[in-house]
Amino acid sequence: MTNHPDNAPILVTGATGYVGGRLAPLLLERGYRIRAVARSLDKLSCRPWASDPRCELARADVLDLDSLRKALAGCRAAYYLVHSMGSAGKNFAEADHESARLFAQACAETGVACIIYLGGLGDEGADLSHHLRSRLETGRILASGPVPVTFLRAAAILGAGSASYEILRSLVERLPVMITPRWVRTRCQPISIRNVLDYLAGCLEHPETAGQTYDIGGPDILDYEELFHIYSDVAGLPRRIIIPVPFLSPKLSKYWLRFITPVPPSVFAPLVEGLRNEVVCADNRIREVIPVPLQSVRETFQAARRELKDRLVPTCWSDAGQVRAPEWLVCGDVPYAGGKVYEIGYKAVLSAPPEKVWTAVESIGGERGWYFADILWKLRGLVDRMMGGVGLGPGRKNPQCLLVGDSLDCWRVHASEPPRRLVLLAAMKSPGEAALELSLEPAQGGATEFTLLARFQPRGLVGLVYWYGLFLPHLVLFRGMIRGLAKACGAAIVSEPTRFTPAVPGQCRLPERRG
Repeated sequence: MTNHPDNAPILVTGATGYVGGRLAPLLLERGYRIRAVARSLDKLSCRPWASDPRCELARADVLDLDSLRKALAGCRAAYYLVHSMGSAGKNFAEADHESARLFAQACAETGVACIIYLGGLGDEGADLSHHLRSRLETGRILASGPVPVTFLRAAAILGAGSASYEILRSLVERLPVMITPRWVRTRCQPISIRNVLDYLAGCLEHPETAGQTYDIGGPDILDYEELFHIYSDVAGLPRRIIIPVPFLSPKLSKYWLRFITPVPPSVFAPLVEGLRNEVVCADNRIREVIPVPLQSVRETFQAARRELKDRLVPTCWSDAGQVRAPEWLVCGDVPYAGGKVYEIGYKAVLSAPPEKVWTAVESIGGERGWYFADILWKLRGLVDRMMGGVGLGPGRKNPQCLLVGDSLDCWRVHASEPPRRLVLLAAMKSPGEAALELSLEPAQGGATEFTLLARFQPRGLVGLVYWYGLFLPHLVLFRGMIRGLAKACGAAIVSEPTRFTPAVPGQCRLPERRG
């Protein structure tokens, strides 16, 4: 094991995720040097803490051993805060186990002194859910190498933006009467995100935690029915009527949850499956080693609602995952990248400078809507939900600012270059890949030439039918969006929205027309 100086960096994997995105700035506040790791440097560099002189940024993939070796070189400790639940589908366990094996190997080869892993709480048995069993196995794989592993086992993590909190909040706020499976009476010991971060950071300050496994939980042991009642009380809602029935299984719960919560099935399905398992701390040794003031469930809900109200949510469950741009969008050689791309482009001149128009562009979506025919967006989201997709998703984290990787209703932000360009990639299910680009260029007299360009690469005949079936509605929608956006930023339309053909070689162009 290599002896590292005290100022050697601490590696934080998953630095753009829900937990890692909060842990990184906390470690910087406490005086540590960190090396924040993600698969996308664009996502990392957008974070407000990324410019701190004590912060290094590194690109690595936990399934790529060489990139892990480079990222870990010179680090004295490493946080393992990644999982594949939302990105690898049903094969998340296999992906998690392989990435843990590679991470343990890379840590051993680079001389890392300790690994700190945040996993799940649960007693292993025949009835343990696939998700919880996988989290325990990941911990065992990490510990199978020579590097000591501190394994923190947590039940539900509650806080503004966490998947567990968003599921619970959606259920209580939208359903005055709930017919639930028997899991509503299952006991759990949730913990606030604030206390999770306290324990994670505290492990660095207490070397005696190396090689130990600790259960971490809040002060309350409750069943899910009690959690629902506490939230309704904090939110000022009437007490919810909860009717447990024996015939409604967690598997059946997944089908109606997709219409109630903004969390997609790929994330909530494994969580719901685990609701049948009691998750209560078997020991509280961590409280003696790292004494922190524990936040009750009621206090956690109150803090989360304040964060949401004040728009101070630093990370969200939807932040995790890589924004993979289609090859045809990146390289521009469409035939080489896999076929034709169909486009609809509109231009208009607005009587306001780009900086002013950008405020409306960057505020699009979420509670503000899409400036025209929001009912159509909601209808499309409902159809996507019925197909098992994300629907309109989680909305947006910040109403004024968009960062690379952010969720924006049914889109993910691929590029944000204020006040010039915003590129969105479609997250909903469709027979093809879609992107939407909003561009701003200075025009004469302090005006702005605003461009809206939609691109779609269909998959097979179904994709072509989908494109042409929605072609005319999109013409109306995009013209209306431009007019609504101009109104939102207080600009007059100097030149009406006009169809145009982008000059991109190799792409399938539709005839240019006006209107």
